[in-house]
Amino acid sequence: MSATRHAAATHHAAAGAAASDAVSRPAVIGHADTRRTVTPAATMTTLASPTQGGAAQPVWRVDMGPNASGPAHAIDAQQVWTVLDGGATVEIDGGVVAISAGDTLIIPANARRRITAHDSGLSAIVVAPAGMRAYAPSVDVSPTCAVPDGDKLVPAWTV
Repeated sequence: MSATRHAAATHHAAAGAAASDAVSRPAVIGHADTRRTVTPAATMTTLASPTQGGAAQPVWRVDMGPNASGPAHAIDAQQVWTVLDGGATVEIDGGVVAISAGDTLIIPANARRRITAHDSGLSAIVVAPAGMRAYAPSVDVSPTCAVPDGDKLVPAWTV
């Protein structure tokens, strides 16, 4: 390709990329660039999100200490949890499920859940749609953990 055609093609590609959303371009988020949000029950590490790499689906890591337990709450979108290490007992809509390293749990939208880490703690990767919102009428949430959105909350690690 001639230098002129290459320059024109590069300019056209750059203009098209600027006009499209960030998802159409590759992005690498280095470990040092991940975002951490510490909640009373766990540390959430944002690996990718709409504001972190332009991801259409937020991806985050959850690390819970031994026997730590999150509040009972619901999310208005499906979540997929893959356990990397340790395990947990998950109460979902009145039922109980045990998960351990290597397991993947799909939690339906609007299912009330409460996650309690086992004695060994829990490390998991979670994926959910951008814009998901949590709700739990009886839980006070720090503004560093979530942003109000009507009667629900947008978790800080998903934006």
